[in-house]
Amino acid sequence: MDRQKQRITLTAAAMLVPLMAACGSEKADSGSGSVGAGQPVTGVRWNVDSVTAAGKTQKAPTGAHVTIDKGRAEGSFGCNNFGARATVDGDRIRLSQTMATEMACADKPMAFEETLARTLSDQEFKARTDGDRLTLTTEQGDTVRLTKAEDAPLSGTKWTVTTPKADGRAHLTFDEKKGTVSGSLGCNKVNAEATVRDGDITLGPPATTRMMCEDSLMADEKTLLRLFDGKLKYGVDHQTLTLTSENGTTVRAVAGQ
Repeated sequence: MDRQKQRITLTAAAMLVPLMAACGSEKADSGSGSVGAGQPVTGVRWNVDSVTAAGKTQKAPTGAHVTIDKGRAEGSFGCNNFGARATVDGDRIRLSQTMATEMACADKPMAFEETLARTLSDQEFKARTDGDRLTLTTEQGDTVRLTKAEDAPLSGTKWTVTTPKADGRAHLTFDEKKGTVSGSLGCNKVNAEATVRDGDITLGPPATTRMMCEDSLMADEKTLLRLFDGKLKYGVDHQTLTLTSENGTTVRAVAGQ
């Protein structure tokens, strides 16, 4: 059993469980919610900075976040992931029908986790934005302070490929100044010319080493090679990069892993 994450249930997989009983019926948010004329609240990943409850402020661990979009709130309390129904009406946000996984993480402050879960679950908040910062205040006066998460830069980030899996061995790093991309296809190393312009990346023919690996890795490598010697559409959403080639090949990667 992983010593860093030990399940506190007896099931083999993390279960989604209700944190509090849902109250009444809710009108789903359309996904276009905002607070006054400030920073839009929906469609943004907000990193949790701190939670203040019963007069005590606790700093958030890395990874605690929430995104409200299309009538849903999704995120992490720091260790456990959660989801809830979300309604945005002016400067009011209501979360209901909150569900969360049940894990205990040795490397995360579980006291913070419990406080944030209680504060966010099945509550109505007054929301206030100030630039890239968001403050949620409950009717009891407890507050959650958050900051808008920045997208990882395309250039200079080590992008670890998640689709196809390639056993986590495949990665790419773009260098816009040099006009190159380099990395690993999972088995063989690769480099090529790369020109980034207006949401497109034009890749030159790949130069690779010529090793042979297990069949599954070679199959994933073949998929990745279809990205080269052509034009790609790319998009970065927080820590996720999506590359789509003109031949229909789609590759996804995450930053810093």
